[in-house]
Amino acid sequence: MNKVILVGNLTRDPELSETPSGIAVCRFSIAVSRDYANSDGSRDTDFFNVTVWRGRAENCGKYLKKGNKVAVVGSLQNRSYEDKDGIKRNVTDVVANEVEFLTPRSAQNSDDTESGTVSAKRERPPLEAIDDNQLPF
Repeated sequence: MNKVILVGNLTRDPELSETPSGIAVCRFSIAVSRDYANSDGSRDTDFFNVTVWRGRAENCGKYLKKGNKVAVVGSLQNRSYEDKDGIKRNVTDVVANEVEFLTPRSAQNSDDTESGTVSAKRERPPLEAIDDNQLPF
């Protein structure tokens, strides 16, 4: 079984793009605090890269921003690549099949007001289900 559940905050704005065949993909990172404090009393934080596909990717790209709290349910996926210096790198990503937006709309709107920018009112997108036939793996 390969299943992971994480709750954390986006460390950067999501990056929405499309594959050459037109499938939407959204990538973002989340910071997750550990349940326990270390020896100096502070909590360590882990950072996870998240990849979301299709309609859910479009919603994440449209409605999420840096700092938003999300719950992510998915699986871990390992991949490797060669960097520009020819060194082989291994990366572990969370491929999400569920993303729940946990930041209240009122908090999102107050953040916009405090920063001095006024934006259109954001509405929470519907959370549609993706059946197994739509997953890229």
